[in-house]
Amino acid sequence: MALTFASLYCGCGGFDLGFTEAGYRCTGAFDIDPLAIKVHRDNLKSPTTLCDLTSTNPSLGGLRADVLLAGSPCQGFSTVGKRDPHDPRNSLLVLGGRIAVATRPRVFIAENVSGVVAGEQRRFWDALANTLRTAGFRTTDFLCDAQRMGVPQRRRRMVMVAWRRNRDFRFDIPPVTGGGLKSALEFLDGVSNHEPSTLLPNSRSAMIANHIGQGQKLSNVRSGPRSIHTWNIPEVYGRTSRRERHVLETLIRLRRQNRLRSVGDADPVTARAMSLSLGHNVRDTLKSLVRKRYVRYRNGAFDLTHTFNGKYRRLASDAPSPTVDTRFGDPRYFLHPTQHRGLTVREAARIQGFPDSFVFDGPARTQYRLVGNAVPPPMARQIASCIRDAILETP
Repeated sequence: MALTFASLYCGCGGFDLGFTEAGYRCTGAFDIDPLAIKVHRDNLKSPTTLCDLTSTNPSLGGLRADVLLAGSPCQGFSTVGKRDPHDPRNSLLVLGGRIAVATRPRVFIAENVSGVVAGEQRRFWDALANTLRTAGFRTTDFLCDAQRMGVPQRRRRMVMVAWRRNRDFRFDIPPVTGGGLKSALEFLDGVSNHEPSTLLPNSRSAMIANHIGQGQKLSNVRSGPRSIHTWNIPEVYGRTSRRERHVLETLIRLRRQNRLRSVGDADPVTARAMSLSLGHNVRDTLKSLVRKRYVRYRNGAFDLTHTFNGKYRRLASDAPSPTVDTRFGDPRYFLHPTQHRGLTVREAARIQGFPDSFVFDGPARTQYRLVGNAVPPPMARQIASCIRDAILETP
């Protein structure tokens, strides 16, 4: 008889697909998003329930499963977002543990971004562990790296495993070599969810993309060959002199070197500090750069106007992709390795490890959200196999 699993915050079903591919059978999948439930049901044919778990009895109607999965929302923990410790969705992580206590699976597995164990947000991860241990579960946690699990992207996730047997287990997930990014983006003609939209040739975004090579990004706050600065794109941002560019490069360095605060990435720099570093008075040059809107002046110091660290990131065919997120279709954030456009839903899904037979439905923005929020199925499949071998089928 097949091992069974149920899934909380199931989304479109990336976690669930991996467990299904590993030979498990789904007894229930729960989510508050009707479009996620539709995509899940259409592709996996599993029993699904559209519900708000915060207002549902934790027993979930007597749900029974060998394994209970919980991939709760990550927005309050992610370093990409605001990392708001007061985001109400953070408590959904601990709710998953309470549901595990009520439904008593043999194994409970929680997955979230690596930021869940950093800073103030760590208290939610610890609260989840305490909830489970108090109820008699043993717990362990570990960091999963998608690159080592056959997924062509840089994606690191924390996983907590809880079980009810009175012994310890080793969780060894052997590294797997999968196809690279180049192969993931090949042979897409006629495949579902693949509708590439190239930037208009004379558009602002296209002119910026013309300057961004593979593995590069638009970033004023970092130096080095991977960062293209706005002053290197005069047709969009305006011309600068050699002296002005030298001052801007110096500002990049000093704003991170001469720190005034203990928080943040950098601080504004005074004209005096700039002049001392360069060996000549740069006040007039700084005023010129303020007029050209490359530099801003505030409270007696100067800083760069554009302080984002990486827009128009162009993927490199011979390297893992950045973490697939909900913005992957927007060329202002991510660019195809060889074409001036964002990534299609199918390209993002392939990088995540979804098969082409898995079809996404709904508005384009929703499809990108479903793909970006999913657990990569190859990662889930290896976790499923590891849990089966380590706990469920161990005497």
